[in-house]
Amino acid sequence: MANDITKASTDGAVSRVRIAFETATLWKVAGVALAVLIGLWVIKEAASLVVLVGMSFFFSLALQPAVLWLTNRYGLRRGSAVGVIYLVSGLGFLALILILIPAVATLASTIGDSGAQWLNNAVSWAEDTFGVTIGSGAGLDGDWATSLEDELLAWAKGSLGSLFSLATSSLGFIFNIATMAMFTFYFTADAPRFQRSVLGLLPEKRQHEIGWAWDQAIIQTGGYFYSRMVLMVINGTGFFFTMVLVGMPVSLAVPLAVFGGFVSVFIPAIGTYIGGAIPIVLTLAIRGLVPALIVLAYVLIYQQVENYYLSPKISSKTMSLNGAVAFGGALFGGAIAGPMGAFISLPVAALITALVSNFVPHHEIAYTFSYEEQKAAIQESLEAKHEAEVDLN
Repeated sequence: MANDITKASTDGAVSRVRIAFETATLWKVAGVALAVLIGLWVIKEAASLVVLVGMSFFFSLALQPAVLWLTNRYGLRRGSAVGVIYLVSGLGFLALILILIPAVATLASTIGDSGAQWLNNAVSWAEDTFGVTIGSGAGLDGDWATSLEDELLAWAKGSLGSLFSLATSSLGFIFNIATMAMFTFYFTADAPRFQRSVLGLLPEKRQHEIGWAWDQAIIQTGGYFYSRMVLMVINGTGFFFTMVLVGMPVSLAVPLAVFGGFVSVFIPAIGTYIGGAIPIVLTLAIRGLVPALIVLAYVLIYQQVENYYLSPKISSKTMSLNGAVAFGGALFGGAIAGPMGAFISLPVAALITALVSNFVPHHEIAYTFSYEEQKAAIQESLEAKHEAEVDLN
C-alpha cells in the first residue's frame, strides 16, 4: 500500500514523495492495539481478582522467612511448613476470637448502660466550664438520655432490615479470604520454582537485578511484618497492665489492649493517635480523669521508648524509611486500596527506596549551600574566639 504526497520546492517545481505502508505492518499495529485494549478490558473486569492476587503475593513474601526457618531448622517440606504456619495462625486467631467475643460483649453492654450518663456528664461539664448550653440538659432521664435511647432503637430496627445484605457481604468476604489463602499457599510453597521460571525469561544481568529486588522484597516485607508483631505484643501488654492498674475491669482491658496494640503499630501515621485515644476516652468515661491521665502518660512514654529504642533495635536491618516518605506512602496506599493499601504501604515504600538507592546512579555533591558556608564561618569565628580566650588565660 502506498500514498503519493505532493511537495512544492522553493523554485516552484512540484515533486512527489512516495510513502509505502506494508500491509503486514498495518496488521501488526492493529493487532497490538487490539491486544492492549483487550488487556485493559480484562484488567478492569477482573480488578478484584488482580487485587487479591497482589495481596496474596505480598503475604507470601511475608511468610518466606518463617518458611525458610522451618525448612532449615526442622527439615519440613515447603508445603508442610506453610501448612504449619496456617494451622498455628488459625489456632491463634480462634483463641483471640474466643477471648474477644465475651470482652467485646461486655464492652458493648457497658457502653449501652452508661452511654447516656456519660453524654449527660459531658454536657454538664461543657455548661459548667464554658457556659455553653446544649439541649435542655435534664439529666439522665432528660433529653439526652431519651434521644440516645431513641437513636439506638432506630439503629437496631434499621440493622434488622439490612441483615440479608450483611450476610451476603460476609459470604463474599469469606470467599475473598479463602481465595487469598489459596494463592498465598501456592506462591509460598512453590516459590523457588516460580522464581526460576521468572528469572529464566531474563538475560543474566537482569537476573541479578531482579533477583536482588526479589530478595529485598522478602527482607522488607518479612522484616516489617514480624517486627510489627513483636511491637504489637509489647504495646498491647503494656496497655493491658496499665488499664488494669488504674482499675479497668479485665473484661474491658483485654479488647482495648488488643485494639490499642494493633492499631497503633499496624496503621501508619495516624494509628498511634487512634490506638491511644479510644482506650483513654473509655478510661475517662468509666474510671475518671486521673486514671485516664495515667493511660495517657503510658501512651506518651511508650511512644518515646518505641521510637528511640524498641523500633531501631527490632527493625535495625529493615524499614530504613524517612518519616515523610512513610506518611506519604500510607496516604497514597490508603487512597489506592483503602485500609489494606495503607497496611502494606510501608514495606512497599521501603522496597522502592531500596531499589532507587541501588539502581539509580548517585553523584558526589559539588554544590555548597549558602547556609552551610555561613555555618562554617560562624564555627570558625567561635573557634578563633575560644583560642584567643585560651591565650589570654
